[in-house]
Amino acid sequence: MASSLDWDEFRLVKAIADAGSLVGAAEALGLNHSTVFRRLAAIESAVGARLFERSRAGYRPTAAGEEMIGLAGAMADSIVEFERRVAGRDVKPSGELRVTTTDAIAIALLPPILARFSAAYPAVQLDLIVAAQTLNLSRRDADVAIRVANEPPEALVGRRICATRWAVYCTAEIAAEFGPRVVAAAPWVGFGDHYAPPLGKRWVEDNVGPRRQVARVNSVLGVLEAAAMGVGAALLPCFLGDPRRELRRVGAILPELDVDLWILTHADLRQSARVRAFMDLAGAELAKMRETIEGAAGEPG
Repeated sequence: MASSLDWDEFRLVKAIADAGSLVGAAEALGLNHSTVFRRLAAIESAVGARLFERSRAGYRPTAAGEEMIGLAGAMADSIVEFERRVAGRDVKPSGELRVTTTDAIAIALLPPILARFSAAYPAVQLDLIVAAQTLNLSRRDADVAIRVANEPPEALVGRRICATRWAVYCTAEIAAEFGPRVVAAAPWVGFGDHYAPPLGKRWVEDNVGPRRQVARVNSVLGVLEAAAMGVGAALLPCFLGDPRRELRRVGAILPELDVDLWILTHADLRQSARVRAFMDLAGAELAKMRETIEGAAGEPG
C-alpha cells in the first residue's frame, strides 16, 4: 500500500455501502458525484483491490470492501463514544444541547421550560428535535430525551416524572347528541397507519372499529385539532384534551392506557454540566405539571 488511509476514506467507503450508489453517498457526504467517483478510484488504487462490484442494482461490496466497511463502522462507534465521554466532562453549562421529544410534549409542555432554561443558562444553545421516532442517544442523535415509555432503554439514565393519562374527548355538540353512547355510536377521529401510540390505537380498534373512524390522522396534535373542530370523538392525552375549551372529557380516565413520562440521557453524558442543568430544571418543572399530565386538573371538583 503506497500510503496510509485516513478516516475520510473509510467514511466514504461506508457511505457508498450504506447508500448503494455514488449519488446517494455524495448526497450524504455533501460532495458531488464526480468527487466520490475519483476518491473511490484512488482508494481502490491505494489498497490494491476492488472494493465494490458495479451493476445495475448499484454498488455491492466485495470481500475487501466488507472488511473496510466493518472497520469503518467500528471507527465511527469509537469516535461517537469518545465525543460522548468528552462532552460528559464539561465543567459549566455552555455549548449546544440537543433535546428530543414528541410534537405533543413540545407544544403543550415544553415552551415555558425552554424559556426558563434559556434565561438561566444563556451560554447553552438549545436544539429541540421534534420526532415521533425514538432517536439513538448512544449515537448522540440527541443529548436528552423527554419521552413516554414504560420500559426505557437500559443504556439511558434519568428520572420518571409521572404517568401520562388518556381519556375520550369530544365537542359539547357530539356529547349532547350521543350522550353515554359516544364510544359506542359517535363518529371518531382515529390514528393513522404510520403513527399511533400502540396502546391507544389498539383501544380504538377494539372499542370503535374502522367504520366509524371518519378520519384518521398520523399526529396526536392533528387528532386534537380535528376533534376540537367537531369531526368526531377522539382518544387524547389529558394534558392535550383538558385545556381545550371546545372539548369535553367523556367518562373516566382509562388507566389501561397509562404510559410513563421520562427525562433521559446516556450514562456517559449524565455528568455534563449542560445536560445536568437541563435535566434538573426540566425535571423539576415537569413534576410541577403532574396534575395536568395525569389528568387530575380536568376532573370535576
